[in-house]
Amino acid sequence: MKPSRDISRLIEIMAALRTPVTGCPWDLEQNFATIAPYTIEEAYEVADAIQRGDLPDLRDELGDLLLQVVFHARMAQEQGVFDFGGVVDAVTTKMIRRHPHVFGDAGGQDTKAVEGQWERIKAEEKAERAKRHPPKPPSALDGVPVALPALTRALKLQQKAGRVGFDWNDPRAVLAKIREEADEIEAELDKADGTKAAAEVGDLLFAVVNLARHLDADPEAILRATNAKFERRFTAIEAALAAQGRKPQDASLAEMDALWDQAKQAERE
Repeated sequence: MKPSRDISRLIEIMAALRTPVTGCPWDLEQNFATIAPYTIEEAYEVADAIQRGDLPDLRDELGDLLLQVVFHARMAQEQGVFDFGGVVDAVTTKMIRRHPHVFGDAGGQDTKAVEGQWERIKAEEKAERAKRHPPKPPSALDGVPVALPALTRALKLQQKAGRVGFDWNDPRAVLAKIREEADEIEAELDKADGTKAAAEVGDLLFAVVNLARHLDADPEAILRATNAKFERRFTAIEAALAAQGRKPQDASLAEMDALWDQAKQAERE
């Protein structure tokens, strides 16, 4: 079987991998639940390639993410639920429906009007789904997937709560909440209650996400940037120690702190 630019070839490859007896034993053992973590991981790989500005790698990672879609669609097809064509039909139908200003008669609109229109259409879709699947009592927080990364889910929950008025008007008020949560952690540490202190750390993280939201920043993105910064500075520490014939475990914390400050200063310069 040869590579191809045609999506049908990828679908054929997945079908071959999932064919009993002649297919791949590992692929045949998988189900929606076992593949889901890989799907999430591939989405992160896409975001990582974008963060690094590596477009050739982005092409490859998008391919890996597309493979996940094909994999899930194949398993659904085997169960007689839907196939890849159904996935494409569903998303194209949705995009046309949600963009009447492009594909319909709504005409040109500004960004704010388009966003409002998008939310109204999504609400109509949600109501239609509710008719098919009687839901739990409706909530303003409905529609935020549980499987999202925790920071992203916190952000989306806060956004939904904010739309109905449950929100601060000033980022400084959020900052005060962060200080309050930090004080509560300290109080639990004084009681030597690690479990309650950990729960308070969760409250602190939630408040920090809220501050990022009020600054129009994506908490996932800014934390990824901080992770990258930490990696740069720590590898600078390792390089400096290697030049002395040493490793981090051979150095004191004070020495590594000094090298950290040097790396930090070098970045600023």
